[in-house]
Amino acid sequence: MNEPAREIPGIFAGLVATARRDLLLAWKRPGDVLNPLFFFAMVCTLFPLAVGPTAEQLEFSGPGVIWVAALLATLLSLNSLFLSDFEDGSLDQLLVSPQPLPALVLGKTLAHWLTAGLPLVLVSPVLAITYRMPFSVVGVMMLTLSLGTVSLSLLGSIGAALTVGLHRGTALLSLLILPLAMPVMILGANAVSLAAHGDVYTTGVWALGAYAAGSVSLAPYATAAALRISNE
Repeated sequence: MNEPAREIPGIFAGLVATARRDLLLAWKRPGDVLNPLFFFAMVCTLFPLAVGPTAEQLEFSGPGVIWVAALLATLLSLNSLFLSDFEDGSLDQLLVSPQPLPALVLGKTLAHWLTAGLPLVLVSPVLAITYRMPFSVVGVMMLTLSLGTVSLSLLGSIGAALTVGLHRGTALLSLLILPLAMPVMILGANAVSLAAHGDVYTTGVWALGAYAAGSVSLAPYATAAALRISNE
């Protein structure tokens, strides 16, 4: 009767240990974290120079540009999610670990979001100044980006698991993830745009929350299955 109670702390400890390991590796390779962040900042700051600095144009295009840049920046970092583990043999250790593989995958995805998604959310208020967004709209944008980047990291882990070890897997990864990521981008950009015009935007926020909850529930199992298939 006490067997399940002893297993739960072990599962949580495995998740935390996996996330901690990936965070320490990211600390030793800051370029992997900064490259997507610089890409996100460059796209968001260069776009107004190309379309013109008029207030109407910036307010109209701002939510879409920021969300497209966030999506592309997240895709840049997804290819390395399991690549280093595949190259040094750590992936085999994850597959034969007594810990449930979905829990370990969730830990790796959490570390990816902390190093790739969360920095985008924290930098977005500075970039929102470029598009003259009101402070209230900036809060909505940060909320939608937080929920959206969680979903993108989880969905991206499935594609990263399917393409791990493949030559030029980045292009294939993008093709696999974009159909799943498009609803996230559309919902997020539309919610920010509605908030900027003073309309009701909570429907988009709730939809993003439901998408993120569904991704947390299903994506780790799909990623674990994809890793086993790729390792065969």
